[in-house]
Amino acid sequence: MLGERDVVATVQRVALRDLRFWVREGWVKPAESERGPVFDDLDIARVRLLCDLRKDMSLPSEAVPVVLSLLDQIHGLRRELRDLAGAVDAQPEDIRHAIIKAFRVD
Repeated sequence: MLGERDVVATVQRVALRDLRFWVREGWVKPAESERGPVFDDLDIARVRLLCDLRKDMSLPSEAVPVVLSLLDQIHGLRRELRDLAGAVDAQPEDIRHAIIKAFRVD
C-alpha cells in the first residue's frame, strides 16, 4: 500500500495534483487510512491507465468515465467467463461435451 507521494514517485508520469483530481472524480478509489488515501496494486495500474488515456492519448476529461466504465465492464465479464469456464470444467466429461456442443450450435 502506497501513499499519494509514493504513487507519484512510482508512476513518474503522474503529478500529485492530477492524482488528487482523479481520486476526487472517482476514477481511482484508494482505501482510506489515518494518514490519508492508500493505493494498492490495482490502484497503481489504474493510475498508469489514466496516464495513458489522458497524457498519451489526450482523452478529454468528459470521456474518461465512459472509457473506465466500459473497461470495468469488460474486466467483470472476463471474470464471469473465467468462473463459468471453471464451473464447466468441474462437470463430468459427458456434461462438458454437451455444454460445448450446445454452445457451438449457431
